[in-house]
Amino acid sequence: MLMTLFATRRTRSISHTTRAVTIGMTLLLMAGCGALGNANNMPAEPEPDLSELVHTAAEQMVASNPELTRYSPMIAATFVSIDNLSQSSTLGRMSSEIMASALSRQGMQVREVKMRDSMFIEESVGELILSRQVQRLTAQHNARSILMGTYAQGQDYVYVSARVVRAGDAMVLGSADFRLPLNNNTRSLLEGQGGW
Repeated sequence: MLMTLFATRRTRSISHTTRAVTIGMTLLLMAGCGALGNANNMPAEPEPDLSELVHTAAEQMVASNPELTRYSPMIAATFVSIDNLSQSSTLGRMSSEIMASALSRQGMQVREVKMRDSMFIEESVGELILSRQVQRLTAQHNARSILMGTYAQGQDYVYVSARVVRAGDAMVLGSADFRLPLNNNTRSLLEGQGGW
C-alpha cells in the first residue's frame, strides 16, 4: 500500500512536471513567434518630403517628353492655389523654385526672372503668370516655355500639379502630379496663404 501511495505521488509529480514543461515550452515558442513577427514589422519609412517629390516629378516630366528641353529657355511662375489663382503660399513658391531647379538638372535652361524687375510680383504671392502678361513676359525674357502649377489641400494630402507650357500657344509640353502628406511641416508652408 505504501508503494502504491508512493507510485501515485510520483506519477502526479511527473504529471505536474510534464505539464509545467509543456506550458513553459509553449510560452517560449509563442514569445519566439512574437519576436519573429516583430522583426517582419519594420518601422515605417519616413514620409517623402517636398524636394524629393518634386525632383521625381521633374524626372517623370522629362521622361514622358524627352523633347521638352528643346523649349528652352523656360521661366517659372509661382504655383498657385487651385481655389484662388491669385493666391499662393510658401508651399507654392517653394514648389516652383524646386521644380525649376529640378528641370534645370534634367537639361532645361531656366531663365531667372527675379534678377529683373519686369515680372509681376505681388507681396506674399510671388511671380504669378496672368494670361494678359504671358506674351509680354516671354518676349522680355526670350522664353520659349513657362513652368506653371497649382495645388489643392485635401484632408490628408496636398495635391500638386505642374505643367510646362509652350509660350507661343499655351500647349502643354509636359506635366507631372504628386501628393504631399499634410503633416505639420506642410501646414506650416501653407499658412502663408492665410490658413490651412
